[in-house]
Amino acid sequence: MSSIGESFQTADWQNEKHVPVIDCPDSVGAGEPFGVEIAIGKEIAHPNTTEHHIRWIQLYFRPEGGKSVYQVGHYEFSGHGESPQGANQGPVYTHHGVTTTVSLNTPGTLIATSLCNIHGLWESSKEVSVG
Repeated sequence: MSSIGESFQTADWQNEKHVPVIDCPDSVGAGEPFGVEIAIGKEIAHPNTTEHHIRWIQLYFRPEGGKSVYQVGHYEFSGHGESPQGANQGPVYTHHGVTTTVSLNTPGTLIATSLCNIHGLWESSKEVSVG
């Protein structure tokens, strides 16, 4: 039996434009809010056209030693230049990046996933300690 986990691709974000890059402190205070930025194509720009775009980014948290994963947020991008005049003629384009604020009570791993309409599912992760 196949698992959706087998569909996620990973790579070095410095060489692959589809990998979600998590930017946040390595260590945070327990219960203290901190910013988490997730971007696609940090070193190599990802297109944002009607034909080739990032549809969404999701952020999860897995506590250290925990089995469960908790969804932090789902961020959808809908403006890719579509219009009645044709592809890439529209008045608005969304940027495939998001900044959110979270707080953690325990150390663990932030996991970002994204979906490219052509190249499928991608993921990356970053461990965060709580002091």
